[in-house]
Amino acid sequence: MNIFILEDNLIQQTRIKTLVTEILREEGISARQFEVFSKAQNLLDAIAEKGNHQLFLLDIEIKGEEKKGLEAAADIRRIDPAAVIVFVTTHSEFAPISFKYKVSALDFIDKTAPDEQFKTDLREVIAYTANNMHRSEEVDEVFTFESAQARVQLPFKDIYYFATSPTPHKVMLITKNERLEFYGSLSEIAEVNSRLFSCHRSFLINLDNISRVDKAELLVFFENGDACPVSRLKMKALMREWGARQETV
Repeated sequence: MNIFILEDNLIQQTRIKTLVTEILREEGISARQFEVFSKAQNLLDAIAEKGNHQLFLLDIEIKGEEKKGLEAAADIRRIDPAAVIVFVTTHSEFAPISFKYKVSALDFIDKTAPDEQFKTDLREVIAYTANNMHRSEEVDEVFTFESAQARVQLPFKDIYYFATSPTPHKVMLITKNERLEFYGSLSEIAEVNSRLFSCHRSFLINLDNISRVDKAELLVFFENGDACPVSRLKMKALMREWGARQETV
C-alpha cells in the first residue's frame, strides 16, 4: 500500500500521520510509501505508481485556497483512475460539489471529530484499501505487476508494449494514454501475464493492440504509430498467435 497525505497545517499533519502509523501497526499493514505533503504539486510529482493500492488522504483547503484539494483530487484521478481518494477536511459542505470534479471520492472524514472517532474513520478507509488492493471486478482484464520496488495496475486493453529501459533494472510501459517507467524485468512481467508475447529479447507486446505486421522488415506496429522489432525466429509464432486472436474477436 502507498499512502499520501495532503495537509498544510503542521498540527493536523502530525495528528493524521501519528494515527495512520498506529493503525498500520495495529492492523499489521505495511506501507511501502507513506508521505505527507503541504503542497498539492509536490504530492502530484511524487506519484510514480498506479492502482487501487494507492490511498490519498486530502484536505480540501490548502494555503487559503478553498478548493485546492478538490483540484488535486481531479488531477490524481486523471493520473490514476484506480486510486482510492478520501477527503479529510472541515469542509464537508463541499461533498455535493465534489461530483463536479469527477473524483469518485470514497469518503469525507471530518477532522474536527474527536480522536477516537477520527481514528475509526481513518481505520475504515485504510482497511478498505488493504482489502481491495488485490481484487478487481474483472481480474482477467486488469494487468497487475508487483515487486519489492513497484506496483503497477491498469486495464490490459490499454497496454501496447513493454520495453527494456536505458536505466538499469527498469522497464518502460507504453500504453494508449501514457508512458511509464518502473523497476522490474521483462521476464518477471512475462511470468505474471501469459497474454503478453515476447517478440524480441527487449520487448513484450500486447497482441490485441497490434495494427499491422511488416514481415519483410520484421516490425510490428501499434495504433499510436510505434513499432517494435520482431526476432526472425519469433515471426512465425507471432503471426500464428496474432491470427488466432483475430479469429476470436
